[in-house]
Amino acid sequence: MLILSTEQASFGCIKITVDSGLAFFIRTIYLKIVKDNELSVGAIFEGDKEEDIINAGMIFQAERKAYDYIMRAEQSRFILERKLSSKNFDAKHISAALEYLEKNEILSDERFARAWLNTRKASHSEGRSKLERELYTRGISKYIAAAALDEFYSENSEESLCLREYEKCKRLNKTYEQIVKRLISCGFAYKMIKNIMKNCEMQENPGLD
Repeated sequence: MLILSTEQASFGCIKITVDSGLAFFIRTIYLKIVKDNELSVGAIFEGDKEEDIINAGMIFQAERKAYDYIMRAEQSRFILERKLSSKNFDAKHISAALEYLEKNEILSDERFARAWLNTRKASHSEGRSKLERELYTRGISKYIAAAALDEFYSENSEESLCLREYEKCKRLNKTYEQIVKRLISCGFAYKMIKNIMKNCEMQENPGLD
């Protein structure tokens, strides 16, 4: 590999053009063998050093693709790993790129969990156990999920969400058994369901004890 030109694109990021006609970007922090001051016009790289530069370029491509996804909506690391893998990025390039994004707080499982919960609330009324399972399937750790759920339910009463889903079921004329089954599937505790249904029945029929 012969370097024909280099251009500082941004701090720590360089555009390189090589003799094959290929031009690509790298972050110098992705280099493991080659030193910054070696990247000069006319420099020739072979073997491990050439591979090191190519790897840095592939990591940068994975980083930019991940960044594009994050700009559309918050992402979890697990979800991004799957998306980038589907685009045929190598696992080692994905890992290095996502570590960089996490270190710079561009990618955050904590932020994703909070954003996902708030978005979910707009169209779903669900209990803690259901939301916890959903976060796990998106690669969120038990510790991060617990913290996000604690924050979410400090601002959104679980009882109120259960009541909202109960009232929706009533409007759809579901039977008692259907309502209980639905609320359980939404992740609400059976005891909470029974209490809410009992309170609602008493309000609808004041004469009942």
